[in-house]
This record gives sequence, C-alpha cells and structure tokens, in this order.
Amino acid sequence: MATTTDEVLQHEFVNVNGIRMHYVTMGNGPLIVFLHGFPEFWYSWRHQIPFFSKHFKVVVPDMRGYGETERPTEINEYRIEKLVTDIVELIYSLGREKATIVGHDWGGAIAWSIAIMAPGIVEKLIIMDAPHPAVFQRNAFRNYEQMQKSWYIFFFLLQNVPESMLSRNNFELLKYVFEISIKRKKKFTQRDIEGYVSSWRKEGGITGGINYYRSNLNAEFWGSLDQSIPFPKIKSPTLQIWGEEDLFLGEELTEGTNEFVDAPFSLKIIPNCGHWIQQEAPEEVNQIIEEFLDYDLNKN
Repeated sequence: MATTTDEVLQHEFVNVNGIRMHYVTMGNGPLIVFLHGFPEFWYSWRHQIPFFSKHFKVVVPDMRGYGETERPTEINEYRIEKLVTDIVELIYSLGREKATIVGHDWGGAIAWSIAIMAPGIVEKLIIMDAPHPAVFQRNAFRNYEQMQKSWYIFFFLLQNVPESMLSRNNFELLKYVFEISIKRKKKFTQRDIEGYVSSWRKEGGITGGINYYRSNLNAEFWGSLDQSIPFPKIKSPTLQIWGEEDLFLGEELTEGTNEFVDAPFSLKIIPNCGHWIQQEAPEEVNQIIEEFLDYDLNKN
C-alpha cells in the first residue's frame, strides 16, 4: 500500500474528543482535510494526498472506528455530533481555526454536518457521492429506486448479523460488493483491495463503520422523516462531485442541493464512474477540485 511519496508522508496520532485518532499528513500551507467513508480508511485518498500537498497542508484521518484510530464499542459513540466534534478538535489540535473540508460517502455526510454545526471552521466544502441530509430525507421513502439501492442500510441496523456475514470467508461478500460497485476496475489493483481487507481484519475493524448506520439511521431517524427539519443554509463555497454510475446513491440525490447553500455552489457529474469516485477517477477529481479552489481564491 506504499505510495511513491512515503518518505514525506507522516503518520501522526492525536487525542481528540475522548479517542486516540490516527492521521496522515503531507505538505505545508492552508489546511485541507479529507474524510473517508465506509468501509475504507485514509488510504482511499492516496491519489489526492501528494497532489494537493504541493500547495496545502493535507491531513487525512482514519475516522472514528476505522484503521489505526480507536474504535469505541458503544453504538452511541458514533452519533453524528461526536463525529463532527472529532474533526473540529483535530483541526484545532493542528493550531488552525479554518480548513477546507473534503468528504466522500460517510465522510461527506460528516462534512455536510460540520458545515451545518460548526460553520465557522469551514473555509470551503467539497462533497463526493454524499447527499445533503435534507435531500436524503426528501428521497428516503419517496424514491422507490433509491430505496432499493439503500437496502444495505436496513441490514446494517441488525446486531451482530452484518459483521458475521461480511467477515465470512475472509470478507468474501464485502469484497464482492466492493468490487462490483467499481466502474473503472483498472484503477484498483488486487493490492488495493487486500489493503482494505487488512483493515477490516483488525479487532472491531468492520463494526465501527457499521455503527455509523446504527447510531444515526435508526428508528428515531426514520420516524422523523415526516417532520420538516429546518437545516441552516451552508455559508461556505461548496462543490459537489458525483459518480454517474454510483451503485448505492442515485444521481437524483444531487437535485435541489443548491437550495441549501447560500454561497457559490457547483455540481460536477463524472460519467462512467462508480461510487469510489476519488479512486476511480483521480485525475478528473483532482482537476475539478483544483479548479474550484483556484476559482474561489480568485474570487477573494
């Protein structure tokens, strides 16, 4: 899993919000933080770290419950408020007051939540294949096609059964689902896949990620779908990037996102690309982000 720039890629640990968090960092300059999703770890950003370290201090944590970061056993330890506080305290621990936040999948959900709950810390916001929470709620029980794609959410709410099934035969099922959802298969090597498997094998290595679903998409959440939640509008310049062939999240989950952003907003759809967008289309993703950051800097 080594990159060609391992000699300058630093592994660090910090105590934040009651846990010991592992992160990798490279470069100097304005802070940009990349947040991974399920079922990954910092390695999912391997194509972005060296690229953006030329102009930024890149920081990529293993999120709570993943990789070398601590994995609390209590489900309530994975509430979205705690996940947000983890990253806010990480940024402050680095001596910074603001950062550009980039998130994919669950990392994207957390990035949206940071911009909602701690807006002052977000310089710019970049979201990949993660709907705004209001858009997700709007589609949850009204979009039959998306309900079919989201079957796994309900499966993950069960206790112990998901871990047992996903870990069977050296995570054969999880590897299968991971691999069939990759559209640009040449961008992943067997070594990449085995790198994820080695992370899943750690004690509690898959439970932490599943607990994100159990803690936040539970009966309380589904019971509140008929209620209108007044989300405050995002005040930071926002970029949303989406893989057109995402197996889990339909492109329609981008519709209406601009309603919830009171700042410059842009949406980029990458064709012939699946859910694992920053790994399947690294060159396109990096260029889109670079242009967005340059655009915003020029506007200032």
